[in-house]
Amino acid sequence: GLVGAGGGFLVVPALALLGGLPMPIAVGTSLIVIAMKSFAGLAGYLTSVHINWTLALAVTAAAVIGALIGARLTAMINPDSLRKTFGWFVLVMSSVILAQEIHPAVGITAAALTLIAAATTLACQRYAHCPLHRLSTRLTTPKAAA
Repeated sequence: GLVGAGGGFLVVPALALLGGLPMPIAVGTSLIVIAMKSFAGLAGYLTSVHINWTLALAVTAAAVIGALIGARLTAMINPDSLRKTFGWFVLVMSSVILAQEIHPAVGITAAALTLIAAATTLACQRYAHCPLHRLSTRLTTPKAAA
């Protein structure tokens, strides 16, 4: 309840890292909690708000179809690539949220920094002589005891 809708991106790592749950169980637990919150919200609105059931059913059908297609596609996509792409997507969406909630200039700055980071990452993946390779090796290699 503290983080509201979209809190799954905080709950899943917390369950996996702090709770020690395997990732599939952490994801499933998060989805059950989200489903319960959604049903509770729907029950609260049923008595006081008119719901366009045609639109609601269309969105539900699209979500179910998208989930089925996504489940099939996950077998064809490299999990590391999917994880990195999702990370970049989260960064881009955070730029949009910053623009809406704080100021458009803040969102544009965050988007520009995200694009610079993405371009740098892409360039370093393609070229063997990237200075960031030396930096990352220096940061991850343990120093020898003197």
